[in-house]
Amino acid sequence: MRKSMFTRLAIVGAAVTTMVVTAQGTAMADSNKTIYLPDGRGYMKFIDDGDVFVICDTRVDDHGVTGTLKKQYLTGNISELWSEQDGGDAGCDNHPYNIGNDGWYEMKITWNGGGSAVYSGWFNE
Repeated sequence: MRKSMFTRLAIVGAAVTTMVVTAQGTAMADSNKTIYLPDGRGYMKFIDDGDVFVICDTRVDDHGVTGTLKKQYLTGNISELWSEQDGGDAGCDNHPYNIGNDGWYEMKITWNGGGSAVYSGWFNE
């Protein structure tokens, strides 16, 4: 009886510990995050140190790329914060934007020659 009770307590304790660790992991900062277009057409990257977004067209194909940042507020409303295009010049475009903990953010990158967009999924600091 006593061994069975200790076993149950150990299992419950392990389950609670797992839930706490998992919950803490989802609330932590996402640090750097990068999404890529197929066929090496470009990427969009969030650099946590300095809150800078990099939008980069990586192919010379007469089409650029467009990076977009959306925000889901704590109320549930979603709005597009900004869009930035890159293409036709050397280097990538940088867009500084300070994100915080007052909502969730989603990056989207699109090839300006058509096709589907690529999304990052929601994240925050």
